[in-house]
Amino acid sequence: MRKPTNNAIHQYAREGDIDGVKGILGDDKNLVNAPDHRGFTPLILSSYNGYEEITRVLIEYGADINAKDAAGNSALMGVCFKGYPGIARLLIDHGADINAQNQNGATALIYAATFGQLDILRMLLEKNADKSIKDVRGNTALAQAKMQGNEPVIQLLS
Repeated sequence: MRKPTNNAIHQYAREGDIDGVKGILGDDKNLVNAPDHRGFTPLILSSYNGYEEITRVLIEYGADINAKDAAGNSALMGVCFKGYPGIARLLIDHGADINAQNQNGATALIYAATFGQLDILRMLLEKNADKSIKDVRGNTALAQAKMQGNEPVIQLLS
């Protein structure tokens, strides 16, 4: 991982300032993958906060789709938690690793199941996300859905 920076690009990505993001990247394209002090790249921040246009711009500038923060979470994992299907589709279409695991063994599918993100769950299943992957507690996406008592998710995963 690159040395963390406290650059304005992270603030712009977090707050949805597309002009700020474009301006900084116009000056220094290399900042597109710069992590902040918590390991968040601009792509992770824009995705997690629901800024699809900024996410698209960052991808155009060469953002690492599969970069992970300090906890091992990718941008795709973040949108599965938060529930932004448009951004999930964008990330998946640009090569996001749908079976990547974070430090707790969770995958995008496990997050989508846990938080009842049906649209994203369907996208992941269409791309053959691995339903057998278990987190560090031994739970699959289906097990998480059962713990939540989410019948629509349980039916999709069964």
